[in-house]
Amino acid sequence: MKAKFSANTAIGLVATTSLILIAVFVVSTAPPAPSAMAREQKLTVPNTHSVTVVGEGTVSISPDIATASIGVEVVRTTVREASAAAQAIMEEVQAALLSQNIDEKDIQTRHFSIFAERFGPGGLLDEDEVRYRVSNTVFITIQDLESIGDVLDAAIDAGANNIYGVDFSLADPASVESEARAKAVADAYDKAGDLAQLIGVDVGEVMEISEIIGQGGGFFGGNFSRMAAAEMGGGSGPISPGELNLTMQLQITYELR
Repeated sequence: MKAKFSANTAIGLVATTSLILIAVFVVSTAPPAPSAMAREQKLTVPNTHSVTVVGEGTVSISPDIATASIGVEVVRTTVREASAAAQAIMEEVQAALLSQNIDEKDIQTRHFSIFAERFGPGGLLDEDEVRYRVSNTVFITIQDLESIGDVLDAAIDAGANNIYGVDFSLADPASVESEARAKAVADAYDKAGDLAQLIGVDVGEVMEISEIIGQGGGFFGGNFSRMAAAEMGGGSGPISPGELNLTMQLQITYELR
C-alpha cells in the first residue's frame, strides 16, 4: 500500500513540476506589454541635434513703377456745396491725369469722406456756423517714371491739394525675390557654420526652411512719402526714383553632426 502511495506521489510531483516549467516558458516567451515596447522604441530613437538661424539676402535694383495718393479736400457751409465742389475738382484732376498718359485702370478711388466741423476755437459752434469738409482721394500707378513730376504738377494745377505716399517699386519682383532668397540661404548656411564651429560639430542636411513674411521679409527699402504737395509751394518739386533694396529673410534649421 505504501509503495503504491509513493508511486502516486512521485507521479503527482512530476506532473506539477512539468506544469510549472511550461508556465515559466510561456511567460518568458510572451511578447512585451505595449508600455514596455513604447519604452524600448523611445530609447532607440537617435538624439538629433540641430541649429536654427535666420538668413538675410538683399538685392539692389532700380524701380520701374511709382504709386501715389492724390486727394481733393474742400470746406463749405453745406454738405451739398462741399460735395459738389469736391466732385467738380476731382473730375478736373482725373482729366489732368488722363492727359498725362495715366491709364484709367491705374486710377482708383481709395477714400471718400464727409465730416461736419462742429467745434471752433471757442468750443461748440452754433448750427448756422457748422462747416462741412469733404475729402476725395484716388490712388494712381505711374508706369513712366520720367513723367512723375509732370503728373503731380498737372494734378496740382487741376486743384489737388493733398498728395502723399509717393512710393517706388517693381512691377514684377519675382526674379529679384529669387535672387534675394539665394543670398539669404547662403547667409543662413554661413551663420550655421559659425555656430557649429564654436561647439566643434559640422553642419548637416536642412531639416526645415520657412520664409519670414511681413516687416522682416520681402520688403523694399528706399521709398519716401510726400505730404500735402500744395503746402510746399504749389509744385511737386524734384523727385528721384533712386535705387530700391529688396530684402528677403529665411528661417532655416540644419542638422548638426
